[in-house]
Amino acid sequence: MMDATRTDRLAEDWHERAYDLTRGIAAYAASPLIEGLARVVARHPEAEIANAFNHKQVACKMWARDKLFESCGGRFGRVWVLGGWYGVLPAMFFDDARFDMDMIESIDIDPDVAAIAETLNRSAGERFKALTSDMYALDYAAAKPDLVINSSCEHIADVRGWLDILPEGTRVLLQSNDYFSEPSHINCVASLTAFEEMAALREVRFSGELPTKNYTRFMLIGTV
Repeated sequence: MMDATRTDRLAEDWHERAYDLTRGIAAYAASPLIEGLARVVARHPEAEIANAFNHKQVACKMWARDKLFESCGGRFGRVWVLGGWYGVLPAMFFDDARFDMDMIESIDIDPDVAAIAETLNRSAGERFKALTSDMYALDYAAAKPDLVINSSCEHIADVRGWLDILPEGTRVLLQSNDYFSEPSHINCVASLTAFEEMAALREVRFSGELPTKNYTRFMLIGTV
């Protein structure tokens, strides 16, 4: 049986190797995103960063990014990413030359994720901010975000009720899924049509689905 000291040492060795690896890739690719990832590995060993950057998470975010550009272009003012977690999607926007966003704010109710998101997006400077807040407590009318992104509508009990808080004409990117077996998912949808009916957007610029191994992810881009 492996003792605790050896387990801790192996974990420390893994983080050192991961840090060296990501720094090397960042230098080769000249990528601020990979550079930020290396900083997270070094400074936040407690972060579940491997989960945040797993192939499903990245594929879903790349899909969102591509379809947003195709349907709305790449120029935005203030962008709010709700349930922003570690700020991976903002980092991917900053890493994509197609997008010109004045400010991205990653907003999450979990107070433990803001520092990690700030570390990941440090190269964006004042164009990025991580905030700790309940999305129902935000003053959407006063802030006037140009785009509101919520990629985890399966965690919202009343999606339409939340959307009613947003000022009319606000652009949104919404994602949900049919992963009913996940205990934390309290409001999945069975189909894209069901998601469209739930959101009831005034204008839909994109509506589509992305099949994965265990579930299908649904996405809507439009205005409330």
